[in-house]
Amino acid sequence: MATAYGQETTAAHRVPVALRAPLMGRSWREFLYLLLNLPFAVVTFVYAIATVSVGAGLLITFLGVPVLAAGLAGARGLGAVERARARGLLGLVVSAPEPVRPRKGRSGPLAYMTAQLASGTSWRHVLYCVLHFPWAVFGFCVSLTLWTTGLLLLLYPLYHWPVSHVTGQPGAQLYGDGEGHGIYVDTPFEIGATAGLGLLVVLVAPWVVRGITQVDRLMVAGLLGPSRLDTRVSELESDRGTVVDTAAADLRRIERDLHDGAQARLVALAMDLGLAKEKLLEDPDAAARMVDEAHGEVKLALRELRDLARGIHPAILTDRGLGPALSALSARCAAPVTVTVELPRRPAAALEGIAYFTVSELLQNISKHARATRATVDVWRVEDRIMLQVADDGRGGATAAPGSGLAGLAERLDAVDGVLVVDSPEGRGTTVTAELPWRSPDASPGGRRTG
Repeated sequence: MATAYGQETTAAHRVPVALRAPLMGRSWREFLYLLLNLPFAVVTFVYAIATVSVGAGLLITFLGVPVLAAGLAGARGLGAVERARARGLLGLVVSAPEPVRPRKGRSGPLAYMTAQLASGTSWRHVLYCVLHFPWAVFGFCVSLTLWTTGLLLLLYPLYHWPVSHVTGQPGAQLYGDGEGHGIYVDTPFEIGATAGLGLLVVLVAPWVVRGITQVDRLMVAGLLGPSRLDTRVSELESDRGTVVDTAAADLRRIERDLHDGAQARLVALAMDLGLAKEKLLEDPDAAARMVDEAHGEVKLALRELRDLARGIHPAILTDRGLGPALSALSARCAAPVTVTVELPRRPAAALEGIAYFTVSELLQNISKHARATRATVDVWRVEDRIMLQVADDGRGGATAAPGSGLAGLAERLDAVDGVLVVDSPEGRGTTVTAELPWRSPDASPGGRRTG
């Protein structure tokens, strides 16, 4: 059964979509959406006009304020219904806007009503209720006319004979003068041509309906969803949380490395030097050996501290820039790496650091998992973006699945309006492309030059 079903699905997709459109569930859902538009639009239009008119008329008294506030709150409720209808029939997912909240330090009914009246989102819901009505009337009439006309013409050969026997006429009448003269659709050619015309209308109807619903999609997304400012604020709040979590994780890593590495080694070194001091007079040779071992421990502790400092921010990046820093970084990779950096000038230090540690993490992945024989690192600038691309010829199969290292790297880049794209077909190597915003060292975070 599974095999037969798969063959049937493949055969169905061999039929052009233009011929399959009248039988697709999407077409009928969109048609149903347009049919339901009219009653919903009548309700929302009457509600918006009535509440705004009554509220505006009562503004000469205090009663106008609560009436308008209640009308705006009701418009938001109607907007929630419209979003649910668009989600169910059009597959359009629009996030609900932020609820109305009074300003900080204010509370009570008056503060809520003031916030409601000052909410641009609430007024956009009212605007939707007003503007959607004429478009709903247009969409209802056009879609219903197309579908009914097309189906009636297409099915005419099926009901031609019953209609002609019931009415006593040779067929459907196209013209009549009331005196027995008329034009009828009764010959085989005319019946076939009528069905062909109906088929053409039926094939065209889904695409016309789809075009009409595209306008509905734009209206729902633009007027009933969160504003661009609200969306941007939410993104910044999410990005701030990612940055805070990343910084906390880095601090914990540094603390762990210090505690388990250099600090433990220095404690052992202090104990060894204490023992050497005690043996200095009793057994000078043993004390000398202990001092020599302590000297080796000091070198190891210094190396660990240098590695730790390099992990925080390498000195070569600060002194010489991204190109030399990436060249030094590539020398520690398990596979030979070719580094190409083409930047007209150095970007802001923060962006240099992000680019450096992005490449560092990707090269670590190559060393640990890729089994590659060679790799490349390319950095260049395109208009106001920094582009990074790290590629290898390893086994591939890398994904940015939730919880993976690449997913965490993508979240860090997203926190600074960056993008990470992974292309890793199985057995054909991996190419990771990162994109970061460009900002010059002499520019403020907002993009304006200081000074």
